[in-house]
This record gives sequence, structure tokens and C-alpha cells, in this order.
Amino acid sequence: MKTINVAAAIICRDNKILATARGYGEFKGMWEFPGGKIEEGEQPKTALKREIHEELNAEIHVHRHLTTVEYDYPAFHLTMQCYLCAFSSVSFELKEHLEARWLSKTELRTVNWLPADIQLLEALENTDF
Repeated sequence: MKTINVAAAIICRDNKILATARGYGEFKGMWEFPGGKIEEGEQPKTALKREIHEELNAEIHVHRHLTTVEYDYPAFHLTMQCYLCAFSSVSFELKEHLEARWLSKTELRTVNWLPADIQLLEALENTDF
């Protein structure tokens, strides 16, 4: 099975986390943490900064690695490196997503997450951000 390596940004602000709804593909409309594929030879943090710039037209500070999620989708295996982050820019722009929401810990399970991202929720519910 093909493996896809991605980095995900858990962007925190005012005790809330940014969630985004996919704007394309098989999982359009489902919620995820922004980020994307790690290119060959690229470090996860570098990939994450690049992807956030491409997807949200914003800059981030990557604070620390939270966890790694391993998930088998029907067509591929996903390895997702998840990092706690903060915006270093004041605003952001949705370039690839339908919608964005700032969710508190108690609101995390109120949106329809992608299956791999669901695995991250318990870690977030037990983390200070």
C-alpha cells in the first residue's frame, strides 16, 4: 500500500484551535487540520510552513510536535506529523478550504472530521494550548 507523509498544523489562538473544511476531492466538506504533503527530502516543519503559506496565505510559528497519526485509508496509508503552532501573521485567507472555524476543546467533536484527524482529538482534549 502506498504511504503518504503529511504534516498538520494545530494552530492555536485564545484557547481555540483552527479547523478547516476541505474544498476539493473525495473528502470535500469534511473537516481537517490544515497542512499537506511532505516533499521528498523536506523536513516536516518546513513542509508545514510551506503548506500553510499556500493554503492560508499566512505564516506560522511551529512550537512543538504533538503526535504522529498512522491511518489506513482504502487507497493509501497516511502518516501525519502533527505540530502545535500559532499564526505569526495577523490574518489568513482560505485559498483551498470552504470554511474555517475556531473550536474550543469542548467544540472539537461538533464537526465532521476526516477519519485520520479524529484520532488526534483525544490528544488535543488532553493538551494545554
